[in-house]
Amino acid sequence: MLSKFKENLANNKELLLKVKVFPLSPRNEIKGIMTDGTIKIGINAPAEDNKANKALIKYLADELGVRRYQVEIISGALDRLKVIKVGR
Repeated sequence: MLSKFKENLANNKELLLKVKVFPLSPRNEIKGIMTDGTIKIGINAPAEDNKANKALIKYLADELGVRRYQVEIISGALDRLKVIKVGR
């Protein structure tokens, strides 16, 4: 489901993603894309002690084929709606 984002990242130095996170989901997975382009992602970690954010970064890095330090939450660290920057 993230294939178009992978292609976009391959053609550009960085990529911005709007993400809505659902902590405590049964597994880490893409749940869909909203009409405004926001990606719904279920994360199986709690939203306390930054665990869900760390799990989200690891999940996105694995899915997009980049290292964890290349994935950064630039807004919404304490909210379900986040803007993520992925760089090469």
